[in-house]
Amino acid sequence: MRLDNSRESRNIEDRRGRRVGMGGRGKIGLGTVILALVAAYFGIDPGAVLQMAENGPTPGGQYAEPPPPTAETRFVSKVLADTEDTWESLFQRAGYGSYRPPALVLFTDFTPTACGTGQAAMGPFYCPADQKIYLDLSFFQQLEKSLGAPGDFAQAYVIAHEVAHHVQNLLGVMSQVEQLRRSDPSMSNVLSVRTELQADCLAGVWAHHSDSQRSTLEPGDIEEGLNAASAVGDDRLQRRSQGRVVHDSFTHGSSAQRMRWFTAGWKSGDPNQCDTFSQKQL
Repeated sequence: MRLDNSRESRNIEDRRGRRVGMGGRGKIGLGTVILALVAAYFGIDPGAVLQMAENGPTPGGQYAEPPPPTAETRFVSKVLADTEDTWESLFQRAGYGSYRPPALVLFTDFTPTACGTGQAAMGPFYCPADQKIYLDLSFFQQLEKSLGAPGDFAQAYVIAHEVAHHVQNLLGVMSQVEQLRRSDPSMSNVLSVRTELQADCLAGVWAHHSDSQRSTLEPGDIEEGLNAASAVGDDRLQRRSQGRVVHDSFTHGSSAQRMRWFTAGWKSGDPNQCDTFSQKQL
């Protein structure tokens, strides 16, 4: 990506190197359960997440100054700033009002969130309760080495996908999905897949406008994004972690579906083309 002359976001909260010393036993709330489900998606034992939430973080931790900025943290900050510029423009154009950007929290190992205890093993995630994105930078190494999705745009796709969840939150999509889930719990996985695929499409919308407005993309970037979308498809992750695919347990969509919806957003640049909820075939 061409971001050398781009601004950096002011909405980065750097908690790297901090250890939270709270002691005592914690409470397992809805947010913790959600994070446990995310952990299961990434092939992590969700029981470990619930146990950590119950026992609380390791006592005796201290708050240390975060490490100085690096090329990697500056890249993350610039990508976040680029999403801010894109979505501010799109919100104004669509008459949605002012775009309120999310904060992006960099952390190491684990961190408290309004959705429960965030853990690096879960991968990046968005917490609608505090409107923050949580990212342990070690995930980018996992993305490249374990999941086979290298490249700076692969990393940018991950950030843009989580920002897209924030966009969904601001537009009321998440609250509507939660209402539907409560009225029919059996639809939970189906609704989750449609939510995630819409976020992929909105990430593609960001890529379209980022490039058309600021010429940020280089040859091969879109291929890197598509490869990353494929790498985190439910079918590919399940086959890798358990050797078989269980379609009924999908929560994010197959590799093909994730690539298809990212492409739809990228080619159209139109958020209205990201209505995954009215489509019979995804």
